[in-house]
Amino acid sequence: MKQLIVATGNAHKVEEFDGLLADCGFEVCSAKVCGGMPEAVEDGDSFAANARIKALALRAQAPADAWVLSDDSGLEVDALQGAPGIYSARYAGEGANDLDNLNKLLSELAKHAEATRSARFRCVLCLIDPEGREQYFDGACEGHIASEPSGEQGFGYDPVFVPQGFTESFAELGEATKSQLSHRALAVQALKESVQ
Repeated sequence: MKQLIVATGNAHKVEEFDGLLADCGFEVCSAKVCGGMPEAVEDGDSFAANARIKALALRAQAPADAWVLSDDSGLEVDALQGAPGIYSARYAGEGANDLDNLNKLLSELAKHAEATRSARFRCVLCLIDPEGREQYFDGACEGHIASEPSGEQGFGYDPVFVPQGFTESFAELGEATKSQLSHRALAVQALKESVQ
């Protein structure tokens, strides 16, 4: 079985990828198998650039026969010209928490009617094979930003993101539904179609 090491220090993300890639012939591992996720300065100008930075940082210390997978993702709001985008995790500044970021987003959108708040969660995966070849896979979940948060499940912007075709936020829909619709699941689907 091919070893796939996920370039993250987030155990939850490793579990999520393990579930999404269950039928792909990969043994999904955390960066702990090669000493942990190295420090990587995410100063790229796109999700793809930041995903590549993380993947290359881990590739440098991973076993030669391992595959490396990284992702970068965030929320793009059309009325804000694609913001918060690559700055989604630190939209309200360095050290900001989920609530700070959420409140800043709602404040920025206060003058926009809900009908004009189209948005998407976007994820870009960078997969590096043992020969060093890089492949990129993009997934996006379209929806809109509600005027106020609702729901207790999920994290980040989930309480205000309402996916297309639904009236509930990601934080109300629950993990099972979210995992089918999510930007990460869609990016992984594109990856699976490529490697199978």
